[in-house]
Amino acid sequence: MSPLRRRLLFGIPLALAVAGGEAFYVILRRMQANNYDPHALPSPLLGKRPPAFALPGTNGMQGFANTDLAAPPKPMLVNWFASWCVPCLQEAPMLAKLAAEGLTIWGIAYEDDTQALAQFLQQNGNPYQRLATDAAGTTAINWGVYGVPETYFIDKTGIVRWRYAGALTDDVVARYLNPLLAKYS
Repeated sequence: MSPLRRRLLFGIPLALAVAGGEAFYVILRRMQANNYDPHALPSPLLGKRPPAFALPGTNGMQGFANTDLAAPPKPMLVNWFASWCVPCLQEAPMLAKLAAEGLTIWGIAYEDDTQALAQFLQQNGNPYQRLATDAAGTTAINWGVYGVPETYFIDKTGIVRWRYAGALTDDVVARYLNPLLAKYS
């Protein structure tokens, strides 16, 4: 075996171990500073408009397209959910509370059955002013959705300012959403 090949065989695992150690150190520092959020996944949409799409309505509600999000009258949320999603069920009371407080929420049902969706909304309430369905899941891919629930905050100019992967809770609303509403309202 040549000396160069021997160095490569030794150097590659060493480089991977160093990179892993650095990533672990960054996570530890963020945890110590109380600034670590595993739900804060990167999104290519932050600071941009949503990608082009047009989704039909479902359960007697009006669907929507990216052009409908271009200049909403006030900041709003777009919430991806599904009737088969357990965290979506846990999130339902918070969405109802936010909607009752006057926050505009539009929903996109991800790869869901119409009857199951109707039953979910009947049992858990419907906080959505508009409700579209992404039966094929292709719009979700274009948005960069990792899974449901996922919520996007869109400002009055139609720009995505925040994305949260997971169920909205009191803590998430207090830490992230309320400051955004104060800033962009």
